[in-house]
Amino acid sequence: MLDAHTRSGGTAVASPRATPSELAVALPPSLAARCTRALLSPWTRLSLLVALLASAAVTVLLFEPQRLLADGWPPEVSGAAATVVFAVAYGLCTVAFVPRPLLNLAAGALFGSQLGLGAAVAGTVLGAGLAFGLGRLLGQEALRPLLRGRWLKAADGQLSRHGFRSMLAVRLFPGVPFWAANYCAAVSRMGYVPFLLATALGSIPNTAAYVVAGARASAPTSPAFLIALACIAVPALAGVVVAWRKRHHLRGC
Repeated sequence: MLDAHTRSGGTAVASPRATPSELAVALPPSLAARCTRALLSPWTRLSLLVALLASAAVTVLLFEPQRLLADGWPPEVSGAAATVVFAVAYGLCTVAFVPRPLLNLAAGALFGSQLGLGAAVAGTVLGAGLAFGLGRLLGQEALRPLLRGRWLKAADGQLSRHGFRSMLAVRLFPGVPFWAANYCAAVSRMGYVPFLLATALGSIPNTAAYVVAGARASAPTSPAFLIALACIAVPALAGVVVAWRKRHHLRGC
């Protein structure tokens, strides 16, 4: 039986009796295979993520969702359907970096305290889940090798080892931008379910405060509005205190 390869002028040539597997080894990779590897590379996927997020941000700037606070909800959509549509739009807007406080105020102003809170929490979980999925699929493999600094390693270790507890603290004590927490969690090894549960539970207090403030904005001297403002300010102050006390621990990691 002839060998799978013979030498002719220093070039490997497949033998006429070579098996299909031997031919696959002998032939160079096809252009389609090389293109597929390039398209699926970590940095290509990260570039796609950046392009998607930039497109989403530009779309938000063009459509100006903040006009809902001034113009109100379109009359064509009402009732439960309006709440569902708002929750979906809320989630998409958070992925496009629209600040959640603005969306929470809009939820309260448009739907009142109860329906507004439900729509805002649902939109929060939806937006967080979308951002986490995009970051995990398109960005994690490229960005994890870049986690070399002391602070980055400390944050990654906390999120990876204590995912639920760490994310719950981030959601309860404001200070970290919503989108930043989502993508940091996606780059870490945190599980999907603990991330969503911590987001849902931890976002309720702060979201409720903004929703009530939006619902009672027409009466800024009412007790409900003043209590809502206090509930916004106190967690923010507590977050600053906790961050100040933990700074030495992070530096020592």
